Amino acid sequence: MKRMIAPDELARDSRFVRQSNALSTLLSQLPDDVDTVVEMLEKFTPMIEESTRGTEAEPLLDAHGPAFMLVTLNTPIKPGNPAVETQLKLRMHGVFVGEVQALEGAGRSLWDFPDAPWEFKMNMARQCWDEARHVQIYEKLMDHVGVEVGAFAESTFLFECACSDDPAMRVAGVNRALEGLACDVFRDLIRYAEEIGDETMQQAVDYVLADELTHVRFGSDWVKEFTKDDPDHFKRTQEFRKEVDKQFSFGGARSDREDAAIPIAWEDRREAGFSEEELEELTTISAGGPTRDTLLEASRIIRDRWLAKQKGASA
Repeated sequence: MKRMIAPDELARDSRFVRQSNALSTLLSQLPDDVDTVVEMLEKFTPMIEESTRGTEAEPLLDAHGPAFMLVTLNTPIKPGNPAVETQLKLRMHGVFVGEVQALEGAGRSLWDFPDAPWEFKMNMARQCWDEARHVQIYEKLMDHVGVEVGAFAESTFLFECACSDDPAMRVAGVNRALEGLACDVFRDLIRYAEEIGDETMQQAVDYVLADELTHVRFGSDWVKEFTKDDPDHFKRTQEFRKEVDKQFSFGGARSDREDAAIPIAWEDRREAGFSEEELEELTTISAGGPTRDTLLEASRIIRDRWLAKQKGASA
């Protein structure tokens, strides 16, 4: 079996729609400036349209243009929001494909490092077992909220963080950064489930969250083990983790800001073994990017231009 496979080599059946990873990094690179946000989103319009046509996001594209990404990613999931049903479907689908990639990532970590300690391989095997259950749980949760596999596009950006040929970097990016993100996303879903009285969603997501805490601890232990007696190596893993955290803060959508769509799950992260210093770093890392007011104004401009263009094309 081949080692160190690339994200574009991941096998998928015909239900899945692949989206360019460039879109996944876009928000983390945007400044708090309306004109720049408009310019960048319009630049990516052909790519957004290509990955949206034929999916359940197509009505959002028709109504908002490429700005629908700003609306769905940067608005909190709250009961009564006009688009909450679509937001929930999009998030459930996103978590599902994320769990598929987490399973693939853990499996690759088990296979890619034949000289790693036996205990590391056992931890990665345990994580594969967990991720396989998570895929099944979220497949059922998608049924629960009425969304099918392939209803939205998939980006393999998460798996990209599982491609380092350095095992310390691998677990720093996957187990520390991405599984930490999962803590935030899952706690937010639990909060929403509690607000609407959905015990099925609440219990299922809470069950998965318990595993994620263990996966973060795997990362904490093995980063230390793989970099012991090598401070420079440890420093590089920490910098890599920060880079991944920056990317998955989605330009402040996942942050400690008051306008965050996904708040940081402080208590869950502490339980998972994040230090107070790391949490302070995350606060700083995730605070950048456009404010919600900036995104809303950019969305309005993009939507108006999009609708005017569509009207002109049909005239």
